[in-house]
Amino acid sequence: MPKNNTSSVEFPIRYSRSMKLLKMGMESRWMFELAAHYGSGLWLRNMPKGDGHPVIVFPGFLTSSFSTRPLRRFLANLGYDVYDWSFGRNLRYSETLDTEMQAMVERIFIESGQKVSLVGWSLGGVFAREIARAKPEMVRNVISLGSPITGTKHVTLAGPIYELLNGELEPEVQKKVDGMRVPPPVPNSVIYSRTDGVVHWHGAKQLEGEMSENICVAASHLGMGSNPLVLRIIADRLLQARDTWVPYKAKRVRKIP
Repeated sequence: MPKNNTSSVEFPIRYSRSMKLLKMGMESRWMFELAAHYGSGLWLRNMPKGDGHPVIVFPGFLTSSFSTRPLRRFLANLGYDVYDWSFGRNLRYSETLDTEMQAMVERIFIESGQKVSLVGWSLGGVFAREIARAKPEMVRNVISLGSPITGTKHVTLAGPIYELLNGELEPEVQKKVDGMRVPPPVPNSVIYSRTDGVVHWHGAKQLEGEMSENICVAASHLGMGSNPLVLRIIADRLLQARDTWVPYKAKRVRKIP
């Protein structure tokens, strides 16, 4: 049975006006995280090499494959067979999109002869987790970055925009949303930040279990996909497989060149 290591805070979470402004202002850190990414190339190239299995990277809400380019390049340099999600800008959820994403995972699984790892940023992490829930026999592991997985629109400052574009959820979709905190039946890691300026950190944590974990990092929401320390964790987690999975243990960080 999963163990609940999440906070007892009740949802929905609401921000005061001043807190919203502070949170949004803190997101300007992403520029420094991106600069650190490009300034630590040698350190990143010395991360543990991958085994070449396929990895699909899903972008966050309102963004496209352009936002995940540094992350995908990093994973490709480690030797993984990296795929963009291939569906343009991430704006709306639909049953058709869900079916197409599952079909993409199935195609890559069949063509490669290997299970596929899914890395999703923000809303992309929600998609990745639900695909793994639907196709566990095809998914090696899931890594989500700052994903709103509690099922409440108030957990993210982008909630009103999402609701405007997508409207009210249909009952069947709402049922899925209500169960998102329960981890999919594959090795999976939730990476979250207590200083995330878009998604409240309480709402970005899952129920922990034998193959599921929450990893706290010092990062902005917009910078998670390029933050060197987050990338180090992703590299470590992608080496995990179902039979050998162990929780992440933080390593002492050496000086970044």
